Amino acid sequence: MNKKVYVGMSADMIHPGHLNIIKEAAKLGSVTVGVLTDEAIASYKRLPYLTYEQRSEIVKSLKGVDCVIPQKTLDYVPNLELLKPDYVVHGDDWKEGIQKATRQHVIDTLAKWGGKVIDIPYTKGISSTKLNEHLREIGTTPEIRQKRLRRLINAKKIVRILECHNGLCGLIAENACVEMNGVKQQFDGMWSSSLTDSTSKGKPDIEAVDLTTRLHDLNDILECTTKPIIYDGDTGGKVEHFAFTVRTLERLGISAVIIEDKVGLKQNSLFGTDAVQMQDTIEGFCHKIRTGKNAQVADDFMIISRVESLIAGKPVEDALERAMAYVSAGADGVMIHSKDKSGEDIKEFCTRFRKENQTTPIIVVPTTYNHIAEDELESWGVNVVIYANHMLRSAYPAMMNCAKSILRNRRSLEAANEYCMPIKEILNLIPGTKQ
Repeated sequence: MNKKVYVGMSADMIHPGHLNIIKEAAKLGSVTVGVLTDEAIASYKRLPYLTYEQRSEIVKSLKGVDCVIPQKTLDYVPNLELLKPDYVVHGDDWKEGIQKATRQHVIDTLAKWGGKVIDIPYTKGISSTKLNEHLREIGTTPEIRQKRLRRLINAKKIVRILECHNGLCGLIAENACVEMNGVKQQFDGMWSSSLTDSTSKGKPDIEAVDLTTRLHDLNDILECTTKPIIYDGDTGGKVEHFAFTVRTLERLGISAVIIEDKVGLKQNSLFGTDAVQMQDTIEGFCHKIRTGKNAQVADDFMIISRVESLIAGKPVEDALERAMAYVSAGADGVMIHSKDKSGEDIKEFCTRFRKENQTTPIIVVPTTYNHIAEDELESWGVNVVIYANHMLRSAYPAMMNCAKSILRNRRSLEAANEYCMPIKEILNLIPGTKQ
């Protein structure tokens, strides 16, 4: 009787190490490969470059593979209990690190029916980390970048977005990473903020910086990053102009535009009722959404409606009525905003919205209620959290302190030691600088 062999892999970048594992597995029997879904991979590291469908199609074509099925979690057990394989074959690198516990779980499960784990020596000279670095240096295409936001929302419990107002910020969003309990925590994409774009130019946040000027800065970010970008479209401007904005952003590979349901001279929402906050009519804003949706070409581009009812001092009921109407008009997501520091009004909106609508993405910007962690936001039904202005707000005090130190000491020694990174680190930070 032919033995059954199971191999689990993400298969984002097939290299000789993968081929060797499949070759060795095929010597033992009929090989079933469990290709990890986007959701499984995104639970512990970055989203793969290729979709599950693309990756599984590639694996199906490999010599030695008899069957391909999805592995929906990092845990092998559901597939093992379904197939009851005689062997599980894996590279011996999972004996250490985050996968050590997974390996033991596999061993314990296989023992129930006499199965066995076969560890294949890790193929030397192959580094997935290095391959990923090379891919980032190559860059991406507008189409691939644009599709990633929807994939992230479908794959992750919370999509984490960081404000970026220039290429350097983009590199931080692209590369910043911390490891917690063996899991890499990274930003999933970038927010092109009208507030920080304006402020970085010394201009007020009143839509004084036009689309063409903002696109110049956006291009700097696009050139050195690969992650998806959400564009802050303010009010979207005139309805007729918004159609052209959508087409322009699509061509660049932007994943989404967020427009707010206000009219008249823009005032930053964090002023709340201290400034005049004039909302559009529901009918008027729905018309703008429909116009944008009719103008777009790519199915993956998203138009997200930003509901300003709570900012304008209106009740949650008004925000819910507007949100439901905007979704019916074609909005691909709802961003709810508030300057209340407790976050209770946001919680009420999200939980009530989710009772009526379980699928439309909810986006929040926890600037004032920043004590609330992502896990709690997720429990409310939130899909995307935007850290909307922190790169600029952190840069300004650091630069001001550096400037004052130079004035105070009449030299730069103290400033360089306390506030500045080494020149060599700056040079190594920029792709293409290394020789």
